[in-house]
Amino acid sequence: MPSASIRLLHPADIPGAVAASRAADTMFAEAGLDLPEDDPREMLAHVETVLVAGTPVCGLAALTTLDGAAHLEQLAVHPDHGRRGVGSALLEAACAHARGAGRSAMTLTTFRDLPWNGPWYAERGFTELAPRDWGPQLAAQWRAEAGIRAAPRIAMLRPLGGS
Repeated sequence: MPSASIRLLHPADIPGAVAASRAADTMFAEAGLDLPEDDPREMLAHVETVLVAGTPVCGLAALTTLDGAAHLEQLAVHPDHGRRGVGSALLEAACAHARGAGRSAMTLTTFRDLPWNGPWYAERGFTELAPRDWGPQLAAQWRAEAGIRAAPRIAMLRPLGGS
């Protein structure tokens, strides 16, 4: 269990959330993936909820809603805080938040084979979601992410149980 407390993002947390996101992205380059640059501030501006861990911020979970399900837009932990349970705690807090908001499932898109992506989410109850089972908003999200197909990607779903 991490010592980092998890809370809703406050405006003063934005620089730390941006730094954590950018630092986490360096792991993809280290794995040999050439991803297009993005601006974490843009993502933070368009999601519905952002949970952050730590003071200062060492990780974040950004949520939106697609097709009536919670959608994990981003889960990022600064590599200096990796492998300490921060990501798992953020994910569970995000699932609890979504469940509390009446969502019965959470979706995400991720790299299928990177150990801290598809396999990591599978260990936490997510299963691959076939394209025929995608709603129109998830399908649109997939198309919008076309520029990050540096490695095989999948959509995943985790049932959240009752609200």
